[in-house]
Amino acid sequence: MSEGLTWTLYDANTMTQAQIYGEVLCKMGQTRPDIVALTADMAKSTKIGRFGEKFPERFFNVGIAEQNLFGVAAGMAKSGLTPFISTMAVFTSMRACEQVRTDICYQNLDCKIIATHGGVSFGQAGSTHHCTEDLAIMRSFANMTIIVPADGIETANAVRAAFDWPGPIYIRIGRGFEPPFYETEDYGFTIGKAVEVNSGTDITLICCGATVLQAAEAANYLRQNDGLSVRVINLHTIKPIDTKTILQAVMDTRRIITFEEHNIQGGLGSAVADVIAASGKGCAFEKVGIPDCYCEVGYPEDLQSYYKLDTDGIIGKVRQVMDRDFEEDDDWEDEV
Repeated sequence: MSEGLTWTLYDANTMTQAQIYGEVLCKMGQTRPDIVALTADMAKSTKIGRFGEKFPERFFNVGIAEQNLFGVAAGMAKSGLTPFISTMAVFTSMRACEQVRTDICYQNLDCKIIATHGGVSFGQAGSTHHCTEDLAIMRSFANMTIIVPADGIETANAVRAAFDWPGPIYIRIGRGFEPPFYETEDYGFTIGKAVEVNSGTDITLICCGATVLQAAEAANYLRQNDGLSVRVINLHTIKPIDTKTILQAVMDTRRIITFEEHNIQGGLGSAVADVIAASGKGCAFEKVGIPDCYCEVGYPEDLQSYYKLDTDGIIGKVRQVMDRDFEEDDDWEDEV
């Protein structure tokens, strides 16, 4: 896709992830007549309504009927169209779970799902609107690609890349108001390839979504105050996972911590742990996220602090892991 961002950095700083993807989708629609947009009575909240304003004949609101939403999208994909579907992540992954699995993934259809209000981004709405299980659910579906952008700029890159990527894609974004991280779109986004945000040799932080910014700030603080060299990896694509980058971090730093707005069971941390376990390499490893419980109710920034996903929490966890003793020799034979 050749469509680049047409706004300034100031615009990107004041637009939510959803607003940016709405604008990108509109621009794509100008040259891609096969793109259609669908939602379940959430055109305004998810910002996909911008596409409907510009292309009303290619926009479909099925009402409060998420299961029908994905069934209709599957039928459109079978007819040669490219559906972009948007509703809340919790409704996508749970209320319409069977339709996503059977109608879309089982048939390996070209449906692009933009799931909003992911993680604890709508924390004040209560447990019914928290979405801290979706990555585990979507990871288990064959043919599904999963992307968790760090900010609006990365969301734009992911939406554009999704068009040319075969099969179903699940793009998980927040509710909005998440702070920006990237200054330009030209930092090397590729589906399936992690981005090294910060180089380091002492410890590696592997993150996705809103935790990328917090980890980068923590790495900077730890360098200045603790003299630590902290590698930060933005693992925006959870599936297919970038095995090479993960194992290189294991070899180089021997200490790995994952951070995610998701239950620690089945999400980013579990995906990384699978890679490390399969390699036979040993390292100090920790998963930080929602600790296998239903999340407390509160504003996102308060919940990030409560679950140690903010900058202060990440700093504390890094110091804790750095104090752990483990074998640091270069002989891997006894680690297999």
